Amino acid sequence: MSDRSPRKPWWRRWLGNRSERAAARFLKCLGYRLLARNYSCPYGELDLVAVDGRCVVFVEVRSGETTDTERLALSINQDKQRRLTNLALHFLGKHHLLNFAARFDVLILNWPEGQREPRITHFPHAFEAVGRFQMYS
Repeated sequence: MSDRSPRKPWWRRWLGNRSERAAARFLKCLGYRLLARNYSCPYGELDLVAVDGRCVVFVEVRSGETTDTERLALSINQDKQRRLTNLALHFLGKHHLLNFAARFDVLILNWPEGQREPRITHFPHAFEAVGRFQMYS
């Protein structure tokens, strides 16, 4: 489902956009170079694509007002991992990056009430590629 879907409440879109901006700032502070934000293709959308050294990093951003980091992390199930793998393969192929190392990171952003900045939990190498993408690794 697209982020711009009329069925998605405005506050979810707002929180998602705010979280992705905070996630991008966080990654830049770690020295990552951002390549794309909200990259869309026929397979769906990648939240963030960055470079860490010589590795292309596909970053899934999860956010909420909850402090339950584990629940947010578990929402990236096997089906979501398969979709992200297909998206990553499409991105790498389209940008002629199939010969580069790639990985999947997850950023969980918790927005405590009354706080201007989120608490960010970073899971580098959060999961392995699923399915046909593995032949490129």
